[in-house]
Amino acid sequence: VQLQAFGGGLVQAGGSLRLSCAASGRTFNNYFMGWFRQAPGKERELVAHIRWSGGYTYYANSVKGRFTISRDNAKNTVYLEMSSLKPEDAAVYYCAVCLLNCITSRVDYWGQGTEVTVSS
Repeated sequence: VQLQAFGGGLVQAGGSLRLSCAASGRTFNNYFMGWFRQAPGKERELVAHIRWSGGYTYYANSVKGRFTISRDNAKNTVYLEMSSLKPEDAAVYYCAVCLLNCITSRVDYWGQGTEVTVSS
């Protein structure tokens, strides 16, 4: 399984970015796709997840109303639309495949990170 995350970069506070994660190597129908992030000196945290077959989205309180997770099954790609970005959103973002959900279940596969920098 390969997860390729891209789309990070430098953005001003209040701006927007879209992260993409292209998945390959197996079918993911019964899995959840998640986005995690890790800022320097902090633990990795779950930002959002979505069930690959549809529905069951989850968002961390800190990003609710600002971030949107979606997937394109035809492209085997999961997206994270981020808007109204804040300096505290700056982190390395990782996509992941989770067996049951990304909140309590284990992460089966990790993608490489893509860095988001938010200037104030």
